[in-house]
Amino acid sequence: MNILIRGGRLIDPAQQLDQIGNLYIRGEEILAIDEVPEGFEAEEVIEAEGLVVCPGFIDLCAHVREPGYTQKGNIASETAAAAAGGITTLVTPPTTKPVVDTPAVAELIQDRAAEQGLARVLPMGALTQGLAGEQLAPMHALASSGCIAFTNTRKPVASTLVLLRALEYAATHDLLVIFQAQDQSLSVNGCMHEGATSTRLGLNGISEAAETIEVSRCLMLVEQTGVRAHFGQLSCERSVRLIEAARERGLNVTADVSIQNLLLIDESVSGFDADYHLLPPLRGQLDRAGLRQGLVTDTLQAICSDHQPHEAIAKQAPFAATEPGMSNLETLLSLSLQLVEEQLLELPQVVEKLTLGPARILGLDDGTLEVGTQADICIFDPNEEWRLEPAQMRSGGRNTPFAGKTLKGRVQITLLGGEIVFRR
Repeated sequence: MNILIRGGRLIDPAQQLDQIGNLYIRGEEILAIDEVPEGFEAEEVIEAEGLVVCPGFIDLCAHVREPGYTQKGNIASETAAAAAGGITTLVTPPTTKPVVDTPAVAELIQDRAAEQGLARVLPMGALTQGLAGEQLAPMHALASSGCIAFTNTRKPVASTLVLLRALEYAATHDLLVIFQAQDQSLSVNGCMHEGATSTRLGLNGISEAAETIEVSRCLMLVEQTGVRAHFGQLSCERSVRLIEAARERGLNVTADVSIQNLLLIDESVSGFDADYHLLPPLRGQLDRAGLRQGLVTDTLQAICSDHQPHEAIAKQAPFAATEPGMSNLETLLSLSLQLVEEQLLELPQVVEKLTLGPARILGLDDGTLEVGTQADICIFDPNEEWRLEPAQMRSGGRNTPFAGKTLKGRVQITLLGGEIVFRR
């Protein structure tokens, strides 16, 4: 289908493009920018005056809950939520049931996503069998089946030798390893950041050391093995400093942060509201300032949703007994635009953290509006104000601390491979 997107503000950090113009799409590809291609007749014209036209967002961590936990969400519901949030590619962790430690599970997830046709779902493979931290998973076979990266999520790899062997194997085959750093023994039974607020509320805390010690251990092994490594969803200022120092030493490491850790702090938890029970936990003001600084200096190259949908009952218990996480695919853009409102980043910088940054981390050619690339495109109104009503969310999980809040910036149209998959 031939589509013309007319008069929008085209933002593409990959080409350092920020201008008002037209975008021409033929079939699955971007055909031209501004200049009318020969013999082009638009079958559909999208009027984008006053709207931003940018590459589709790439989310580095979003749980789709299928197979195994479909009471929380499934590939159909979560890719529909992603399309409504302007996200065209999402990376999903191997915390399904069964775990993504066999090619069959990896292929099932991709086949289900392709059936729905609303977003590309790239599974991460398990680093160890069953995420048990004992024996290596068949990483080469998993990579051949479409796994984009490998992780043990927040499950412990207690033996440093096992972790070393896993990283050596990954380095041999040039596989990307993603760490979600958390020392199990230092975080057991914790449900929020360890500090004045947790003491006042009488809740068990998770200290910063639970993250920074694990980041340090992993960085030492990355340095020894030379593996391509990425640190996902950092929450502490000291972790950012460790990554910065490693990059200065020439290590091939990248890192991202979830938008909620850039906006909220541990004091938000004061009412025992289980929607604020997140993992990694919301940290203090100094940590938030450190994360924001890391974003500005490009130590953190991407912002992700860390989308963790839950059924209602999972949040209906005393705070410490509830399941952590928030549903965030549909709010990723609006929340990220708050960084522009607060004058921390310019709009093209925020777009870069949601498109080109994640694409480079994963080694993908996506995240750009370059001619000849696949037409994964998000069109959004940066000024539209709207109220987040949980009942209207497309995700299977409606657990969000932003329920009932007025947000600014809303996706109007999402295209995946030249096809309109969402229209407001």
